[in-house]
Amino acid sequence: MKLTILGGGGFRVPLVYGALLGDRGEGRVTEVVLHDLDAGRLSAVTRVLAEQAAQVADAPEVTATTDLDEALRGADFVFSAIRVGGLEGRANDERVALAEGVLGQETVGAGGIAYGLRTVPVAVDIAQRVARLAPDAWVINFTNPAGLVTEAMSRHLGDRVIGICDSPVGLGRRIARVLGGNPKEAWIDYVGLNHLGWVRGLHIAGRDELPRLLADPDLLGSFEEGKLFGVDWLQSLGAIPNEYLHYYYFNREAVRAYQQAEKTRGAFLRDQQAHFYEEMRDPGARALAAWDRTRAEREATYMAENRESAGAGERDADDLSGGYEKVALALMRAIARDERTTLILNVRNRGTLSVLDADAVIEVPCLVDANGAHPVAVAPLPEHATGLVCAVKAVEREVLAAAESGSRTTAVKAFALHPLVDSVNVARRLVEGYTDVHPGLSYLK
Repeated sequence: MKLTILGGGGFRVPLVYGALLGDRGEGRVTEVVLHDLDAGRLSAVTRVLAEQAAQVADAPEVTATTDLDEALRGADFVFSAIRVGGLEGRANDERVALAEGVLGQETVGAGGIAYGLRTVPVAVDIAQRVARLAPDAWVINFTNPAGLVTEAMSRHLGDRVIGICDSPVGLGRRIARVLGGNPKEAWIDYVGLNHLGWVRGLHIAGRDELPRLLADPDLLGSFEEGKLFGVDWLQSLGAIPNEYLHYYYFNREAVRAYQQAEKTRGAFLRDQQAHFYEEMRDPGARALAAWDRTRAEREATYMAENRESAGAGERDADDLSGGYEKVALALMRAIARDERTTLILNVRNRGTLSVLDADAVIEVPCLVDANGAHPVAVAPLPEHATGLVCAVKAVEREVLAAAESGSRTTAVKAFALHPLVDSVNVARRLVEGYTDVHPGLSYLK
């Protein structure tokens, strides 16, 4: 089975390959094609993968190419993890937004809109190529903003594109662990959009244990989200929000923390990864050791500004393991081998949430089999969550419209309607600022 990884020179590709190395089942991935526009990054990552595979019998064969069509032909699965504009683009997203006093995070608020505006046209081109060159392939999208990009691609690929994210998996794992349950056996009642969802129940052996957690202040305050949001707020919500909702519930504090930080997250990762890729220019460098060292630092500093503003302390060691590669592998297994499973995924709504139309991509538990991912029926969201989900989905639709039409006016509308952008004039200045620094937004007229 052939897996093509778009963004194959990306830093987290070895996580995916590491997961593949542990899969010994029938019908496993035997061929991995890495595609990237940067040949140097491809070379660096290929070296890491070679060291990973050195002691593994029958490891999947790895090839690399800068030719997109060549990479896509004959693919059974396409894993999209591209970053349009690179980490320099992410750093600019943050800088321009913070200069206007609004959030520049890569998936939430102004930064997410800017990232979406320059990514959607590229993602649509990829989807059209997949439909032409590999019509039977399944596309697994991890490219951010994951829900928005998945919806853009679904307009050309239908249900054969599925978005993944490790945030809901990590959240469910933490809740199950603190309740003394096995995360693999827990049913997580999670619903929302990507980076905008809530756990409303966690069932272990048929019993919802979330009320027990919410009723115990000590237990509730003992894990990441309890520390980040505070016990009182979680009890008020009656649910456990995805950590990205910290940007909404504590927006002023988050913006202030980012403004005061020595470096934004994007600038930190840009410089950190530049050092790694520079190190890989030395033919004698130990690629896997350098990658492991860089990854450990990356994960330990994840959402550091939010945790500092909340007084949440250091991230627990158990939360430094990522997880999206495990979701991707489980999804591929379920489809390729009909190994039926349940995963929280980004898929078309299909009536799951009545407040959104059928084609809106949402993030919910899905039953996965050889025919793809099927969203599970969920109870309606409470009004406060419904309002936020509908507002953000409306913004996503404006982003898609702007990307399709090239309308600068529609792009301004997308920014202005976002709950975390508080002024039409700010929205106009954001569009000006972003078009000045991003060549990929030159299509907006």
